[in-house]
Amino acid sequence: MPTLHIAIVGGGAAGLFAAITAKHYYPDTDVCIFEKNNKLLAKVAITGGGRCNLSNSFADIADLSNAYPRGHKLIKRLFNSFDYDDVYQWFEDHGVPLVTQEDNCVFPQSQDSQSIIDCLISTARQLGVKFRLGCTITSIEQTLDGKLCLTSTCGQASATQKQHYDRVAVTTGGAPQMKGWEFLSPVVRKLESPVASLFTLTINDRRLQSMMGTVVNPVTVSIPSTKFKAEGPLLITHWGVSGPAVLKLSSYAARFLHDADYHSTLAVNWINRTHHHEVEQEFYMFIASNANKMAGNLHPFNLTSRLWTYILEKCGCPADRRMGGLGKKMINKLIDTLTNDQYIIAGKGKFKDEFVTCGGVALGELNLNTLESKHCPHLFFAGEVTDVDGITGGFNLQAAWTMGYVVGMNIGKA
Repeated sequence: MPTLHIAIVGGGAAGLFAAITAKHYYPDTDVCIFEKNNKLLAKVAITGGGRCNLSNSFADIADLSNAYPRGHKLIKRLFNSFDYDDVYQWFEDHGVPLVTQEDNCVFPQSQDSQSIIDCLISTARQLGVKFRLGCTITSIEQTLDGKLCLTSTCGQASATQKQHYDRVAVTTGGAPQMKGWEFLSPVVRKLESPVASLFTLTINDRRLQSMMGTVVNPVTVSIPSTKFKAEGPLLITHWGVSGPAVLKLSSYAARFLHDADYHSTLAVNWINRTHHHEVEQEFYMFIASNANKMAGNLHPFNLTSRLWTYILEKCGCPADRRMGGLGKKMINKLIDTLTNDQYIIAGKGKFKDEFVTCGGVALGELNLNTLESKHCPHLFFAGEVTDVDGITGGFNLQAAWTMGYVVGMNIGKA
């Protein structure tokens, strides 16, 4: 039987995992990874601040739609083949001890992404995977005999080459604009337009910005009159707000905010409490037990002194006012600000906290069990090049491992 030649287009997490899995299940195949950059796994190197948040325990995820705003049904299906427990076991079995933090994020015990990179590259090399770095695929076309023709430019000379493969997996990741996926136009019928899905928010409020560096945990952030809401730590920055709560909200509301040109209202519940009556009752009890104390010297709801002082100033309440002297109108204003403080979003943050987009190959294009194209046999897709993306916390890399594994498991089948 002739050797099956497989090309993996993209040397990121999904690509490496697809190649490794393909060689594991089909050792007699010829597998080659094409990567346009001069090094593999560049994105893995910087995720998690260079520590590589490679997965999540999913302990707090009751519904996968909370982790994957787009593609949760597909990920749930693929988890039957390879889920987060399998990822954890795979890396440990391949010599990379892992740790799960209190926030359920999974990191290498070394706290260094290089541990993950070295493991993947060395495993691929041991299995005989080939690499072609600095090589850009400019077109994929299906030939009359059912093979897939890759047109590429490689090296400084940028000489154009055409090569035929029996199977191809596209794992190139996201693209900031549609032109990044033009090479797929001959073989893909529908692409969802790319939109940033993990970003900070610019808020032009000097009083808020003056608290830069302050972390409030937990808060609830939401976009009024919509269903978009997220909880977690919030970081106040010199341009607005960041932190896991904001990044999650940006993921849930990615297309909404894009369509609104990143101008909308942001509501912040500083105390992460939703039952107004209970908050009101607790605050009145706090006032009663501290009636003779000055408002500025107290810390209701375990707020930091800095945040509470900011709330008082925003509400026009003097810090030297005694708690027992607060009128009902002021109390209501303080409660409303604590639970529904509103700001105007003036745009995306200037600094990219993550490197994720939603959009890509529409899931209706794919066989949801194998990730093979319905319209172009022997062509597979995995990772962020598909319209699947997750919130911050290791979910995007988890999707890459899972999808890469499923592609690798199926790409060498007869």
